[in-house]
Amino acid sequence: MSKRERVSAALKGQAVDRVPVSAWWHDYKREWSAADLAETTLEAYETYGWDYIKVNPRFSYYAEDWGTTYRRYDDRMPEVDHKAVQSAADLRKLINLDGTTGVWAEQLEALRIIRDTLAGEAPFIQTVFSPLAVMTRITGSTKYVQKLMAEHPDDLGNALDVIETTLTRYAKACLDAGAAGIFYAAVEWGTADNISWADYERFGKLYDLRILDAVKGAPMNVLHVCRDNNHLERVLDYPVAAFNWDVRGAGNPTFAEALASTDKAVIGGVRVATLLDAQPSDVSAEAHKARAETEDRRFLLAAGCSINPASPPRNLQALAEAARS
Repeated sequence: MSKRERVSAALKGQAVDRVPVSAWWHDYKREWSAADLAETTLEAYETYGWDYIKVNPRFSYYAEDWGTTYRRYDDRMPEVDHKAVQSAADLRKLINLDGTTGVWAEQLEALRIIRDTLAGEAPFIQTVFSPLAVMTRITGSTKYVQKLMAEHPDDLGNALDVIETTLTRYAKACLDAGAAGIFYAAVEWGTADNISWADYERFGKLYDLRILDAVKGAPMNVLHVCRDNNHLERVLDYPVAAFNWDVRGAGNPTFAEALASTDKAVIGGVRVATLLDAQPSDVSAEAHKARAETEDRRFLLAAGCSINPASPPRNLQALAEAARS
């Protein structure tokens, strides 16, 4: 099977010659231009022979055009330098953005470079954070967003509307640039540790579904539900092709539980910590355990989240080989 055929079959629950495999991580030094992001993404693809690509851009890009600025580092995540929203009044100043200019244009150019280089060889998807997660990047604080939920819910909701409108335009543009879908990430809002389900329905799900409905014709939209004690079981009705989460995380559903509750595919199986700190044999063992749990149906092998860029190449190679053995 070709890579595209293999991924398509896995997403549909059809038989595959082997499970598709991939992984993704930040390159803190080369995330700041379209050319560099495309180059580092394609280097990883070629080195490990991934079957599909999840583009992993800098997390700050979602907030930059709304006025939040960041200090850049070559060896770690950027840090907030100036917060565009520091009060409820600032929420009312957020405006709809075009979604195809400024930093969005940079990201779209990276996608076009990847598209042209791959020439149809493998599918790729672009990361899009949820409006609530983007609000965290704009304000620079999860706790501050929680405060806004409690004290200024209407202002927060109106601001999330603005962000959702921009992200919907951008998500559509990602498909036009060649992406097979979007990797839609709730990030820190995927866990009950940070938000109740009642609050998520009001401040999360409403906006999630607007964006995902706008791109539901894409073949490879993925929902990423992050962290332990996640809300995955409550979002299995989302209109996506697959779900990605840390299946070994405390309080999280197993593959068997998720597969019994949805006809969509699952992505993951290996822990981020295993790829960083363990031996190749441990990576292989986790990967093969995941394969056994899913019986290689409706399953794409990966980590449960973006991996640490310090993860040793031998462990990434073990992940790749576990899909082919």
